[in-house]
Amino acid sequence: MQKQDFYRDARRDLAGPLQGIRVLEATTSWAGPMCGCMFADLGADVIKVEATEGEVGRRVGPFVTGEGSRVSFLHATVNRNKRSLTLDLRAPAGRELFLKLAARSDIVVQNFRPGTFDKWGIGYEDCRAIKPDIVYVSISGFGQFGTDHDRPGYDPVAEAASGFMSLNGSPEGGPVRCATYLGDDLAGLHGALAALAALRHRNATGEGQHIDVSLMDSILFQSNGYLTLGAIGHPMPRIGNRSLFSAPVDAFECTDGHVFLAVLLEPHWRALTKIIGRPDMLNDPRFATMAARHQHRDQTDAAVAAWMKTQTVGDVEREFAKAGIPAAAVRTYAEAAANPHVIERDMLQPIEQEDGKTVPLTGPAAKFSRTPIRVRTRAARLGEHTEEILEELGIGAAERNSLRAMKII
Repeated sequence: MQKQDFYRDARRDLAGPLQGIRVLEATTSWAGPMCGCMFADLGADVIKVEATEGEVGRRVGPFVTGEGSRVSFLHATVNRNKRSLTLDLRAPAGRELFLKLAARSDIVVQNFRPGTFDKWGIGYEDCRAIKPDIVYVSISGFGQFGTDHDRPGYDPVAEAASGFMSLNGSPEGGPVRCATYLGDDLAGLHGALAALAALRHRNATGEGQHIDVSLMDSILFQSNGYLTLGAIGHPMPRIGNRSLFSAPVDAFECTDGHVFLAVLLEPHWRALTKIIGRPDMLNDPRFATMAARHQHRDQTDAAVAAWMKTQTVGDVEREFAKAGIPAAAVRTYAEAAANPHVIERDMLQPIEQEDGKTVPLTGPAAKFSRTPIRVRTRAARLGEHTEEILEELGIGAAERNSLRAMKII
């Protein structure tokens, strides 16, 4: 399929499939902002509330527009397509404004430590008192209840506590955290998905609800059943790049880099033996089945490795692609950014930032044929939309000036 064929019936008059939905987001760092980013990318009107000094994500480098830039890569990536409002939520006047906004919103998203928003008078019970059908998403390290609910928790802490870190890394090394914010990303995705399900229920019944998402639970849910294996005492060694059930599966060295190969089906194995010049392995009982190859994975991998070491990455990719064998060059992110496929899929979208410089931002993953989504606007300057949002609430210029003088906004 060509790109233009996929989008042949696309509407260009909508921000996305969630246009008309209002999300009030009071978050920091990554998990909560990622949840809000999902809604914003999908076309919802997301109002991001920050303290007057701005959330931590604005201050974390690298900064993306060159020397002297203050546009954080975190902020630029996860806070695009949102409007920015500054509020001191600990002050009564800030609380009042937050609740006024909640009364006009479909969803509230927050990722502060459990109990914090209740203490400030803007928790779920406070919001449902003025908007009974509100969908209220709370994201935290360990959840709103449970033995560890009040523990502070960031992504690496959840990776460690969940068991993920124990299996990540090479067999010879120690436990290794994920290179990305895995728990934060998963919690943000689960928060957005759960909120959409709750909206569907609200539309059918008129009932709102509180959604509790934790980084810990999100990692455990996405652990491919490993929590069950742990519960029944199944041994779980660290295997690095290898597979639990098949071979050859690994990153193999070529003359100019590495190629990751995953042979999971017999037709792939037959094609591979032909390419590497080892048809004799097809009739050898040590390699005749997936289970046998896994049992003798050292010998299996050695045969593949010997051939790979004589080849270039490009030649291997082309040869395997032609034969239908799943494999890919192990690229850096810089190399991925230059990949024509990544570019055609709109995974990099040039967006002008607040300092006038253009940065290629990571685009949305899902593609919608009828209601396409994209990075519509850059991440906002701190408080960039405070005036217009307060005007929408009917708050006049004199009152806005008074709120500013009191450092509420």
